[in-house]
Amino acid sequence: MTESTTIELRINGEVHSLEVETRRTLLEVLRQDLQLTGTKRGCNQGVCGACSILVDGNSIRSCLSLAVAMQGRDIVTIEGLGDGARLDPVQQAFLDAGAIQCGFCMPGMIISAKALLDKNPRPSKAEIRHALGNNICRCSGYVKVIDAVHRAATT
Repeated sequence: MTESTTIELRINGEVHSLEVETRRTLLEVLRQDLQLTGTKRGCNQGVCGACSILVDGNSIRSCLSLAVAMQGRDIVTIEGLGDGARLDPVQQAFLDAGAIQCGFCMPGMIISAKALLDKNPRPSKAEIRHALGNNICRCSGYVKVIDAVHRAATT
């Protein structure tokens, strides 16, 4: 028998009350229950970074995090970065730099870049590479991605 509980999650500034099985990941709840599908399921092992979200300002892997452990935390997904009328500067920089490629890994990349820039508004390219080192892109190199983060840091 699977245990369920009611939890409240604050996601993108909105509180959601949900009945969830205690074994479900935050990624599953985001995508299946709340239809926040910008957060992607990649490797489902915490390696690729496609499922990255912000929790209390830190980039984490939602595929490794239980939803029940996220009560009382401030969760931001890719959908929560912009204000509805315009994109977050990091999102805009990715578009302007042509760093969107197929788009599958980009939400996780943007989230990791946002976490970096919130803590270090003027990172070096080496610091950008290090911060994005746990995000895997299968489409191409990372030159445009690094350029996009650098562009966001200088705007």
